[in-house]
Amino acid sequence: MQLDLNLLTALDALLEEGSVAGAAARLHVTAPAMSRSLGRIRRTTGDQILVRTGRTMTPTPYAIAVREQVHELLHQVQGVLAPSRELDLATLERTFTLRWHDSLVALSGPALLAAVRGQAPGVRLRFIAESSIDTPELRRGEVDLEANANRPSAPDIRAENVGETRLVIVVRQGHPLTRVRTFTAKQYAAAEHVTVSRRGNLSNALDDALARLGLTRRVVATAPTEAAALEFARGSDLLISVPEATTRSAVADLGLVVLPLPLELPLAPIYLSWHQRYDTDHAHAWLRGLARTALAMCGASRCHSTNATIRMTPAARKPHAMGEPQERDSALENP
Repeated sequence: MQLDLNLLTALDALLEEGSVAGAAARLHVTAPAMSRSLGRIRRTTGDQILVRTGRTMTPTPYAIAVREQVHELLHQVQGVLAPSRELDLATLERTFTLRWHDSLVALSGPALLAAVRGQAPGVRLRFIAESSIDTPELRRGEVDLEANANRPSAPDIRAENVGETRLVIVVRQGHPLTRVRTFTAKQYAAAEHVTVSRRGNLSNALDDALARLGLTRRVVATAPTEAAALEFARGSDLLISVPEATTRSAVADLGLVVLPLPLELPLAPIYLSWHQRYDTDHAHAWLRGLARTALAMCGASRCHSTNATIRMTPAARKPHAMGEPQERDSALENP
């Protein structure tokens, strides 16, 4: 059986885009040509690969099962056939998928997109929401970059600490706590709270810190995102504890007030993570550099103007060792 590597490229594009038209545009071929490639793939594999469901195309169970393998094989073939090919940003056509914490998308996403468009206008960015459960898309190559407070423990996942931020308390204007001269941990614990958790958890590292002082707080609700949580504070006396750097602009827009957290907590880390298969991918390395700058430097410049705290760590240029135990942290994790 004679294999055509062009079919592997076409199959990868079809599985990535989920349509003949999208795959054709990605590979710069006509839709009829891509349709013919799909027909050849179907005859070769004995599977439909994509089937029509209404106005869209849906991958078959076989296509879903081999998607990661196809992507990995194509990456290996490209590495063998063009190991030292220089990156031409002006002609680069590629779609990157980024799963970032929602507040990081709001803070640094616009700067990253502007930098990408300025250097490689053919590159597209897909920012997708974090899942309420741990998912393997990063390892499968379906997500190119993650950014949040979690340092992965898997040995095949790279991670860089690109910044840090501190927690603050957000309340409405005129809240009783805005009039106290000294805000104490006891007063903080006595108030009612809304936590931010994509999994719906009612407790986090703040409760551990309070427990060490012999205090407990009452959490009356959880919200999946910081933007949703801040809405609870607008018309009530509820307290929202969130990262200062990522919420300053939203707080100002909503007319809320920021108070210091009366607890001693370490700064919350911001990690940029990717699968090791992309270590030698020139385009991916280029995007990582832009993302690192957007997360660290853009955050710092914005927070400088609002007296917030986010800073680039010295380790931002060096991947962290993997396999170390992951500490519990609530700042950007949304556990």
